[in-house]
Amino acid sequence: MERNILDGRVVLVSGGTQGVGAGVARAAAREGAAVAVTGRRREPGEKLVASLREARADALFVTADAADVQQAQASVAAVVAEFGRVDALVNSAGLTARGTLVDTTPELFDAHIAINLRAPFFLMQAAVRDMLARSAPGAIVNIISSSELGGQPYLAPYVAAKAGLAGLTRNAAHAHRFDRIRINGLDIGWTDTEGEDVTQRTFHAADDGWRAEAAQKLPMGKLGQVDEIADFVVFLLSDRSGIVTGSVIDWDQNVFGGLD
Repeated sequence: MERNILDGRVVLVSGGTQGVGAGVARAAAREGAAVAVTGRRREPGEKLVASLREARADALFVTADAADVQQAQASVAAVVAEFGRVDALVNSAGLTARGTLVDTTPELFDAHIAINLRAPFFLMQAAVRDMLARSAPGAIVNIISSSELGGQPYLAPYVAAKAGLAGLTRNAAHAHRFDRIRINGLDIGWTDTEGEDVTQRTFHAADDGWRAEAAQKLPMGKLGQVDEIADFVVFLLSDRSGIVTGSVIDWDQNVFGGLD
């Protein structure tokens, strides 16, 4: 009988209570992993974990604000205490609040750095320390954004932080390749999530038809789908992705550098 590709693995998903993170948690559990999810909001986190347990997966929710380094690293310690180790980490927590180069405040800039760059740095630090202490291999996937390649004018601090995360992904992968810790990133494009719905309504005065309108303008006729991204992330976490490390993969329907 064929094994699930994450059988016996412990996977920690930061920012996993909704959107891409929740999708990754469901996909990892379906592939046999014990899954730990972190987030600031207890209710959706516990609801997600309950659904995973109903599907007979080992699951844990840890309340943690990724922007708080102590809370973020304590979440890794909590997973190690519960499951004995962390085999894989997915950094999916993100902030997409708008700001241009001209109007971004220091407070908004710092918030983007805290969520989109500092949090992944110190979560990786804690996870890699656990892997090194056990002399064990591991896998990390950072959810980045295709905007890190340039992005929209109204995402200036977001782009700055995500571009930093892309560089950090390559640096950490290079540093730990001989430790057999594979670290990759996914530059995802415009994706249909709960958070994106809030963003469109809050910052772009979107109505209920915004998804259909967006889809008509996209090459594949649809927004990126959470379950498709989640399956790809699980593949990168698994042995089936082979030796690949240090890759920041464009998961988008636009070809960057291509011109009409």
